[in-house]
Amino acid sequence: MSKVLDEAASLEMSERVKSYYNNCFHNARKAVLLIKGANYVQGFLAFPGAPFKPVEHSWIEVEDKIIDPTLPQLKKSASELYYFAAHRLSVKQLNAIIAESEEDYPEDDPLPVYGEPPYEYYGELMLGGSNYKTAWEEAAAKCRELNRS
Repeated sequence: MSKVLDEAASLEMSERVKSYYNNCFHNARKAVLLIKGANYVQGFLAFPGAPFKPVEHSWIEVEDKIIDPTLPQLKKSASELYYFAAHRLSVKQLNAIIAESEEDYPEDDPLPVYGEPPYEYYGELMLGGSNYKTAWEEAAAKCRELNRS
């Protein structure tokens, strides 16, 4: 079963976390801390129009709903957005990874989280494991479908 974007909850969450453009990973991190049982999710977003390829993105999931605190900054209608999850983390897992990353690499931003090496290639980037490659390929196929003309 595919999860459905909850537009009203996304807009409300955007206000609660004071989300800002081009920082979906931190917006999702702040949001996941506010809802018990929510998961932090990284993956890809597909939609019609530029850039005509998948966009790396982050959101939260609660039961069968997607809540995207960055939704207002995307300037797209909810019906145009397709989410492809590559990596799901509980709050406990996310906090542990961030704490370890901040200790080991204090000069680097701990988000996004890519999991354990070895990483696989997708598109023009090296990032994530086979789950990332699968999500990217599915999102790329959706982008091609949406942008046929």
